[in-house]
Amino acid sequence: MTSDVRRTGQDAALAGRRIIVTRAADQAPDLVARLAARGAEVAVLAAIRIEPAEDYAPLDQAIAALDTYDWVLFTSVNGVAAFAERLRVAGREWGALGRARVGAIGPGTASALAAHNRPPDLVPDEYVAEGLLASVGNVAGQRVLLPRANLARPELAAELRLRGAEVDEVVAYRTVPVPPDPDTLRRALNDVPPDAITFTSSSTVRGFIAGLTAAGLDITAIAPTMAIACIGPITAATARSAGLVPRIVAGTYTLDGLVDALVEHFATRPPASEGVRHA
Repeated sequence: MTSDVRRTGQDAALAGRRIIVTRAADQAPDLVARLAARGAEVAVLAAIRIEPAEDYAPLDQAIAALDTYDWVLFTSVNGVAAFAERLRVAGREWGALGRARVGAIGPGTASALAAHNRPPDLVPDEYVAEGLLASVGNVAGQRVLLPRANLARPELAAELRLRGAEVDEVVAYRTVPVPPDPDTLRRALNDVPPDAITFTSSSTVRGFIAGLTAAGLDITAIAPTMAIACIGPITAATARSAGLVPRIVAGTYTLDGLVDALVEHFATRPPASEGVRHA
């Protein structure tokens, strides 16, 4: 594992487990802390990086016309952060949303909105784009703003348009694949093989696979003893399409849900320190 390892005796549910986190380096600490609190040894191999949009003009134009929207739908914490920053640059506040209702894809995004004193009007029961679609109701003739990543799934905007909405889908930030350093990746997989590799988005899967390629490795470098853990079904589907076999898929598509799924998976499996390895 890499030198970025955390341990704690606070909760031994994952004691003896070595877990890789592939989130962006500046966003990994939230998951690292949750895993370390359960006793895991955690290594960060960031497979993506979050960067500013190349052109903020579309988002800035949308912010200038906020009073014309019926809905503003946020699908990530990063989208909220980028939107808040462009509001600040424009000298506007969240009150500029006026009559627009606000939707958040899940509790993390909802918390980010609440931190700006604008809690969402809608959080679906299922924390994916399909959940938002099921909850938003009739949008025929309405204007919807989607501040999103450059690599966002197209299904949400496409379905809203099919339902008769006028949709402005604008890039608020970029998700950039950053393959892990080849030598570091080889050591992490070979020297002290992990018990699990976690993926919190489709982008982390793609970045990690790109890292394998850069390191001269293929999918077989991820041994059957390494459990692939995904935050939800969309990420799991991306993993499968890349040739990985997810053994852990969170039932609740949040960081806490992912950690709970890891705990449940390993609850009846002796840790590596006992000489037994299981996928």
